[in-house]
This record gives sequence, structure tokens and C-alpha cells, in this order.
Amino acid sequence: MRRGIVQLVALGVVIAVLLTLVALLFKWLPSSASVEFNRIQDVYWFATAIAIGIFSLVSAVVIFSVWKWRVPLDDDADGPPIHGHTGLEIVWTAVPAVLVIAIGIVSAVVLAKNGEAGSTPPLQVNVIGQQFTWKFVYPGYGNKTSGELVLPIHRQTKFTMTSVDVIHSFWVPNFGQKMDAVPGIKTTIYVTPTRLGNYQVVCAELCGLGHATMRAKARVVTQGQFVSWVKGK
Repeated sequence: MRRGIVQLVALGVVIAVLLTLVALLFKWLPSSASVEFNRIQDVYWFATAIAIGIFSLVSAVVIFSVWKWRVPLDDDADGPPIHGHTGLEIVWTAVPAVLVIAIGIVSAVVLAKNGEAGSTPPLQVNVIGQQFTWKFVYPGYGNKTSGELVLPIHRQTKFTMTSVDVIHSFWVPNFGQKMDAVPGIKTTIYVTPTRLGNYQVVCAELCGLGHATMRAKARVVTQGQFVSWVKGK
């Protein structure tokens, strides 16, 4: 009995190691360039770790059972009657419930934090979607309008989105946050860039024949470069 448990545990560990290597060695997500996306990735890896643990346990039990208790092809006899195990059934019901609740709590905390304004007033940027282009307006800088999104690094930005025709979805993959731009209403998200560089704004909602071409450039620059840009220098 003890030998079988050791073999089962060893099999589960091997499966878990292989799955962990697959999770870590392949690039599943865009590189994070914002505080908010860092939090989102924390939730992703938390859920991934739980999934690896559950999958490894179930797979190990299935493989071990097939390996140890398989019968010859010509054996048509019925197996012994099994009446179940109440304690084990309670455990495999309670543990997944606790894990799902944990994922829900962590996700809710991250969602709440990503939706909060910081202690300093954020930069205001109005995002206007229209088939098939983006327009960015800076109310705090004389309503400067641009087809390019320029943001200062390490400063929280509040995006207020709307659309003039159909539903679009504002998304910079490296920022993590995504929100629909809907005609007639205003939606908001917060983003705090953490890396200098060039990124791409895409539409993540099918909005017509030119949906795939609805792109815009996003640049994260220093505060000095941003001030020079909004002043037109």
C-alpha cells in the first residue's frame, strides 16, 4: 500500500513538473508594461498554479489506476461492489469549492484595485472610436487631439471611451486593461505605464469589414518628452 502511494505521488510530481515547464518556458501573455497588467498576470499565475495542481492529481490517479488495476482482455467478470467513501467525497467537493472562492476573491481584489484612481490626479485621455480609426483627446492640455496615443511613464492615466458609430473595444495588449467604446455612453479604465517604448492600440470588438485595420500607435515617454509633445514641440 505504501509503495503504491509513493508511486502515485512520484507520478503526480513528474506530471506537475512537466506542466510547470510548459507554463514557464512558453510565452503565453504579452510583456507587461503597466501596473494594472502586473496585477492581472498575478491572478493568471495564481489560477495556473491551482490548475496544474488539480490536473496533476487527477492525471496521476487515472494513469496509476490504468497501470496497476488493468485486467486481461478476456476477463469479463464484474469487479467487487464499491460503496464509496464519505470522507473522501466531502474532501473532493470542499477543496475545489475553496479554490474557486480563492480565485474569485483574488480576482475581485485585483479588479477593484485596477479600477481605483491613485492619490494624485490622473492624466485624462478621451478615446473616441470610429470605423476604423482611433482619436485621442487630452482635455487637460487644451483638448489636444491626436491619432497617436502618447503617455508619460509612471503616471496613472484615466481613459474615457465612447464611439460615434458602432461598439469598439479599446485595448493595448501590453497594458492589460481593455474596455468597450459604446455609442451614447462613456466607459472608463485606468492604466499606469511602467516601461518606455512603442506599443499598439487595437480594437478587440468586431466592428465591421475594416476591423482588422483599426490600429493606432501608442508611445510611453518620459514626463519631459510628454510635456514637449503636448505643447507641440
